[in-house]
Amino acid sequence: MSVDIVDLREFYHSALGRLAEQSIAMALSSLWARLPEERLVGLGYAVPYLDRFRTDTERTFAFMPAGQGAVNWPVGEKSSTALVFDEELPLPDSSVDRVLMVHSLEFTENPRESLKEIWRVLAPGGRLVIVVPNRRGVWARMEHTPFGSGRPYSRSQLTTLLREANFTPGAAAEALFFPPSKVRAVLKARNVFERLGRRFWPVFSGVIVIEAQKRLYQGLPVAARASRRVFVPVLAPQGVRTTRERNQG
Repeated sequence: MSVDIVDLREFYHSALGRLAEQSIAMALSSLWARLPEERLVGLGYAVPYLDRFRTDTERTFAFMPAGQGAVNWPVGEKSSTALVFDEELPLPDSSVDRVLMVHSLEFTENPRESLKEIWRVLAPGGRLVIVVPNRRGVWARMEHTPFGSGRPYSRSQLTTLLREANFTPGAAAEALFFPPSKVRAVLKARNVFERLGRRFWPVFSGVIVIEAQKRLYQGLPVAARASRRVFVPVLAPQGVRTTRERNQG
Protein backbone atom coordinates (compact mmCIF):
# COMPACT_ATOMS: atom_id res chain seq x y z
CA MET A 1 0.00 0.00 0.00
CA SER A 2 1.35 3.42 -0.95
CA VAL A 3 2.17 6.12 1.57
CA ASP A 4 -0.39 8.93 1.48
CA ILE A 5 0.62 12.10 -0.36
CA VAL A 6 -0.03 14.19 2.75
CA ASP A 7 2.41 12.10 4.81
CA LEU A 8 5.06 12.34 2.08
CA ARG A 9 4.75 16.10 1.83
CA GLU A 10 4.88 16.55 5.60
CA PHE A 11 7.97 14.34 5.86
CA TYR A 12 9.92 16.37 3.30
CA HIS A 13 8.91 19.59 5.06
CA SER A 14 10.33 18.31 8.37
CA ALA A 15 13.94 18.73 9.52
CA LEU A 16 14.57 14.99 9.13
CA GLY A 17 13.02 14.99 5.65
CA ARG A 18 15.13 17.92 4.45
CA LEU A 19 18.32 16.17 5.56
CA ALA A 20 17.19 12.93 3.91
CA GLU A 21 16.54 14.84 0.69
CA GLN A 22 20.03 16.35 0.75
CA SER A 23 21.64 12.95 1.29
CA ILE A 24 19.71 11.31 -1.53
CA ALA A 25 20.25 14.26 -3.87
CA MET A 26 24.00 13.96 -3.33
CA ALA A 27 23.87 10.27 -4.28
CA LEU A 28 21.76 11.07 -7.35
CA SER A 29 24.17 13.77 -8.48
CA SER A 30 27.08 11.32 -8.32
CA LEU A 31 25.59 9.20 -11.13
CA TRP A 32 23.27 11.69 -12.90
CA ALA A 33 24.85 12.24 -16.32
CA ARG A 34 23.51 15.39 -17.97
CA LEU A 35 21.43 14.74 -21.06
CA PRO A 36 20.86 17.95 -23.05
CA GLU A 37 17.20 18.79 -23.63
CA GLU A 38 16.02 15.50 -22.16
CA ARG A 39 12.44 14.57 -21.34
CA LEU A 40 12.29 13.54 -17.69
CA VAL A 41 9.50 11.77 -15.82
CA GLY A 42 9.41 11.38 -12.05
CA LEU A 43 7.33 8.40 -10.92
CA GLY A 44 6.11 8.15 -7.33
CA TYR A 45 6.85 11.16 -5.15
CA ALA A 46 9.93 12.58 -6.88
CA VAL A 47 9.14 16.31 -6.79
CA PRO A 48 11.83 17.24 -4.21
CA TYR A 49 14.44 15.86 -6.63
CA LEU A 50 12.81 16.98 -9.88
CA ASP A 51 13.21 20.56 -8.69
CA ARG A 52 16.97 20.03 -8.74
CA PHE A 53 17.25 18.49 -12.21
CA ARG A 54 14.48 19.99 -14.33
CA THR A 55 16.37 23.18 -15.29
CA ASP A 56 18.32 21.29 -17.97
CA THR A 57 15.35 19.39 -19.40
CA GLU A 58 13.13 20.07 -22.37
CA ARG A 59 10.18 19.16 -20.19
CA THR A 60 9.62 17.38 -16.88
CA PHE A 61 6.54 15.53 -15.63
CA ALA A 62 5.63 14.30 -12.15
CA PHE A 63 3.59 11.08 -12.37
CA MET A 64 2.03 10.13 -9.05
CA PRO A 65 0.35 6.74 -8.42
CA ALA A 66 -3.39 6.70 -7.88
CA GLY A 67 -3.04 4.91 -4.54
CA GLN A 68 -0.79 7.69 -3.25
CA GLY A 69 -2.61 10.77 -4.48
CA ALA A 70 -1.22 13.85 -6.19
CA VAL A 71 -0.31 17.45 -5.53
CA ASN A 72 0.10 20.31 -7.95
CA TRP A 73 3.70 20.77 -9.16
CA PRO A 74 5.63 22.93 -9.82
CA VAL A 75 4.30 25.49 -7.34
CA GLY A 76 3.22 28.75 -8.96
CA GLU A 77 3.51 27.41 -12.52
CA LYS A 78 1.38 25.43 -14.96
CA SER A 79 0.86 21.96 -13.54
CA SER A 80 3.08 19.13 -14.80
CA THR A 81 1.48 16.54 -12.52
CA ALA A 82 -0.57 13.52 -13.56
CA LEU A 83 -2.32 10.85 -11.51
CA VAL A 84 -1.39 7.49 -13.07
CA PHE A 85 -1.31 3.72 -12.74
CA ASP A 86 2.29 2.59 -12.92
CA GLU A 87 1.48 -0.34 -15.21
CA GLU A 88 -0.37 1.90 -17.71
CA LEU A 89 1.53 5.14 -18.18
CA PRO A 90 -0.20 7.76 -20.38
CA LEU A 91 2.75 8.06 -22.78
CA PRO A 92 3.50 6.77 -26.28
CA ASP A 93 6.33 4.32 -26.93
CA SER A 94 9.91 5.63 -26.74
CA SER A 95 8.80 9.12 -25.73
CA VAL A 96 11.01 10.02 -22.72
CA ASP A 97 14.74 10.00 -22.05
CA ARG A 98 14.86 9.33 -18.32
CA VAL A 99 12.58 8.09 -15.56
CA LEU A 100 13.28 8.73 -11.88
CA MET A 101 11.48 6.41 -9.45
CA VAL A 102 11.28 7.58 -5.82
CA HIS A 103 8.74 6.15 -3.33
CA SER A 104 7.48 4.03 -6.19
CA LEU A 105 8.99 0.58 -6.80
CA GLU A 106 8.55 -0.55 -3.19
CA PHE A 107 4.80 0.06 -3.45
CA THR A 108 4.01 -1.40 -6.88
CA GLU A 109 1.63 -4.36 -7.12
CA ASN A 110 3.72 -6.03 -9.81
CA PRO A 111 7.29 -4.67 -10.02
CA ARG A 112 8.14 -6.56 -13.22
CA GLU A 113 5.11 -5.25 -15.08
CA SER A 114 5.82 -1.72 -13.90
CA LEU A 115 9.43 -1.91 -15.11
CA LYS A 116 8.31 -3.33 -18.46
CA GLU A 117 5.96 -0.37 -18.84
CA ILE A 118 8.82 2.02 -18.11
CA TRP A 119 10.92 0.14 -20.70
CA ARG A 120 8.14 0.78 -23.23
CA VAL A 121 8.02 4.56 -22.76
CA LEU A 122 11.80 5.07 -22.60
CA ALA A 123 13.59 6.06 -25.81
CA PRO A 124 16.36 3.80 -27.16
CA GLY A 125 19.26 4.08 -24.73
CA GLY A 126 17.01 5.81 -22.20
CA ARG A 127 17.92 5.69 -18.53
CA LEU A 128 16.02 4.61 -15.45
CA VAL A 129 17.12 5.77 -11.98
CA ILE A 130 15.61 4.06 -8.93
CA VAL A 131 15.74 5.15 -5.30
CA VAL A 132 14.52 2.33 -3.07
CA PRO A 133 14.82 1.41 0.64
CA ASN A 134 17.70 -0.94 1.43
CA ARG A 135 16.46 -4.08 3.19
CA ARG A 136 19.66 -4.17 5.29
CA GLY A 137 19.37 -0.57 6.43
CA VAL A 138 17.88 0.89 9.59
CA TRP A 139 15.51 3.20 7.68
CA ALA A 140 13.53 0.26 6.28
CA ARG A 141 12.75 -0.82 9.86
CA MET A 142 11.44 2.51 11.12
CA GLU A 143 7.84 3.31 10.22
CA HIS A 144 7.93 7.02 11.07
CA THR A 145 9.48 7.78 7.65
CA PRO A 146 8.20 6.85 4.15
CA PHE A 147 11.23 4.57 3.69
CA GLY A 148 9.87 2.28 6.41
CA SER A 149 6.83 1.33 4.31
CA GLY A 150 6.54 -0.93 1.31
CA ARG A 151 8.94 -3.65 0.20
CA PRO A 152 12.68 -2.94 0.60
CA TYR A 153 15.27 -4.42 -1.75
CA SER A 154 18.87 -5.56 -1.74
CA ARG A 155 21.18 -4.53 -4.57
CA SER A 156 21.23 -8.09 -5.95
CA GLN A 157 17.41 -8.21 -5.98
CA LEU A 158 17.29 -4.91 -7.85
CA THR A 159 19.88 -6.08 -10.39
CA THR A 160 17.96 -9.29 -11.06
CA LEU A 161 14.66 -7.45 -11.40
CA LEU A 162 16.12 -4.92 -13.84
CA ARG A 163 17.68 -7.60 -16.03
CA GLU A 164 14.40 -9.53 -16.17
CA ALA A 165 12.73 -6.34 -17.45
CA ASN A 166 15.38 -5.94 -20.16
CA PHE A 167 17.46 -3.21 -18.52
CA THR A 168 21.23 -3.16 -18.17
CA PRO A 169 22.12 -2.15 -14.57
CA GLY A 170 24.87 0.46 -14.36
CA ALA A 171 26.25 2.78 -11.71
CA ALA A 172 24.93 2.64 -8.15
CA ALA A 173 25.25 4.75 -5.02
CA GLU A 174 24.08 4.72 -1.41
CA ALA A 175 22.55 7.32 0.90
CA LEU A 176 21.01 7.77 4.36
CA PHE A 177 23.70 6.41 6.65
CA PHE A 178 22.61 8.53 9.60
CA PRO A 179 19.88 7.06 11.83
CA PRO A 180 16.31 8.32 11.22
CA SER A 181 16.18 10.12 14.54
CA LYS A 182 14.50 13.42 15.36
CA VAL A 183 17.02 14.18 18.11
CA ARG A 184 18.90 17.38 17.25
CA ALA A 185 22.28 16.05 18.34
CA VAL A 186 21.97 13.11 15.95
CA LEU A 187 20.85 15.31 13.07
CA LYS A 188 23.78 17.67 13.64
CA ALA A 189 26.16 14.70 13.28
CA ARG A 190 24.56 13.72 9.98
CA ASN A 191 27.60 14.61 7.86
CA VAL A 192 29.88 12.47 10.04
CA PHE A 193 27.54 9.48 9.74
CA GLU A 194 27.29 9.91 5.97
CA ARG A 195 31.04 10.17 5.47
CA LEU A 196 31.87 7.19 7.67
CA GLY A 197 29.00 5.12 6.31
CA ARG A 198 30.03 5.50 2.68
CA ARG A 199 33.52 4.38 3.62
CA PHE A 200 33.02 1.62 6.19
CA TRP A 201 29.46 0.21 5.95
CA PRO A 202 27.95 0.99 2.51
CA VAL A 203 25.85 -2.22 2.57
CA PHE A 204 23.83 -0.80 5.50
CA SER A 205 22.72 2.42 3.80
CA GLY A 206 19.13 3.58 4.19
CA VAL A 207 18.47 3.61 0.45
CA ILE A 208 20.02 2.22 -2.69
CA VAL A 209 20.24 4.42 -5.79
CA ILE A 210 20.81 2.53 -9.04
CA GLU A 211 20.83 3.54 -12.69
CA ALA A 212 19.94 1.24 -15.58
CA GLN A 213 19.76 1.63 -19.36
CA LYS A 214 17.12 0.38 -21.74
CA ARG A 215 18.45 -2.67 -23.56
CA LEU A 216 17.50 -3.02 -27.21
CA TYR A 217 19.08 -6.17 -28.55
CA GLN A 218 16.48 -8.42 -26.92
CA GLY A 219 12.87 -7.39 -27.37
CA LEU A 220 10.16 -7.90 -24.82
CA PRO A 221 7.24 -10.13 -25.77
CA VAL A 222 4.18 -8.11 -26.68
CA ALA A 223 0.93 -9.36 -25.22
CA ALA A 224 -2.42 -7.62 -25.30
CA ARG A 225 -3.93 -7.19 -21.88
CA ALA A 226 -7.14 -5.72 -20.67
CA SER A 227 -6.91 -3.02 -18.04
CA ARG A 228 -7.69 -4.26 -14.55
CA ARG A 229 -8.87 -0.81 -13.57
CA VAL A 230 -12.57 -0.05 -13.36
CA PHE A 231 -13.51 3.61 -13.11
CA VAL A 232 -16.76 4.55 -11.36
CA PRO A 233 -17.87 8.23 -11.50
CA VAL A 234 -18.14 9.33 -7.90
CA LEU A 235 -21.11 11.62 -8.60
CA ALA A 236 -23.13 9.10 -10.59
CA PRO A 237 -26.29 7.74 -8.90
CA GLN A 238 -25.77 4.17 -7.71
CA GLY A 239 -29.28 2.70 -7.72
CA VAL A 240 -30.86 5.12 -5.26
CA ARG A 241 -34.42 5.95 -6.30
CA THR A 242 -35.38 9.60 -6.44
CA THR A 243 -38.40 11.05 -4.62
CA ARG A 244 -40.29 11.38 -7.94
CA GLU A 245 -39.67 7.72 -8.78
CA ARG A 246 -40.88 6.59 -5.36
CA ASN A 247 -44.09 8.67 -5.68
CA GLN A 248 -44.77 7.28 -9.14
CA GLY A 249 -44.26 3.76 -7.89
